[in-house]
Amino acid sequence: MAKEPLYPTAVREMPQEDRPRERLARLGAEALRDAELVAVLLRTGTRDMGAVALAEQVLRHFGDLRALARASVEEIQQVKGMGAVKAIEIKAALELGMRLATHSVRDRPKVKSAQDLVDLLMPRFKHCETEHFKAVLLNTKHEVLKTVDVSHGGLDGTAAMPADVFRQAVRDGAKGVIVCHNHPSGDPEPSRDDLALTERLSHAASVLGVSLLDHVIFGDDCHVSLKERNMM
Repeated sequence: MAKEPLYPTAVREMPQEDRPRERLARLGAEALRDAELVAVLLRTGTRDMGAVALAEQVLRHFGDLRALARASVEEIQQVKGMGAVKAIEIKAALELGMRLATHSVRDRPKVKSAQDLVDLLMPRFKHCETEHFKAVLLNTKHEVLKTVDVSHGGLDGTAAMPADVFRQAVRDGAKGVIVCHNHPSGDPEPSRDDLALTERLSHAASVLGVSLLDHVIFGDDCHVSLKERNMM
């Protein structure tokens, strides 16, 4: 038997003190459940269910917020009651949350170790189901100038890869680059292809006068730094 939503009625029919917006204003956002926070974004439900019940249905469909964050606008629209506008607003809000999680309290976070990079980018890589490759551009103070999305879907080891990594670094005057990618399997141990790519990137960096500082591989809440492993 399908689980009945906790809040089947429209928000306007709920006691005012129980409405998500009013509770958020009174108690703070941290007091609300995930479904209630999503309901605040949705604002309205459907003819058959209120906003909180619709939010619960969305979360039940994807399993949790992490899976919802990975979903595309089109996938969110597949949930009954979720039109294009609601799906776009949910996607935008979750994207803002992920971007906030990657920002330091400083305007330019410093990366002086692999753990600094993990703290900066793990929230982003957690939501990747395919392989993503990024380059973090640093100035002489090891402050992050920019994080560049180089490729996704897999490392193909093509000769164009070094150009893709360092093009933006040269353009922005970066003095150091840390490259990183994730292993969707969850195991961050470097493969032969990872090591071969790192060697090609190191050679390209030396030619361009840019320091390749590290290659960090992300797994499931774990990582491997090739620099710390003395593998580069």
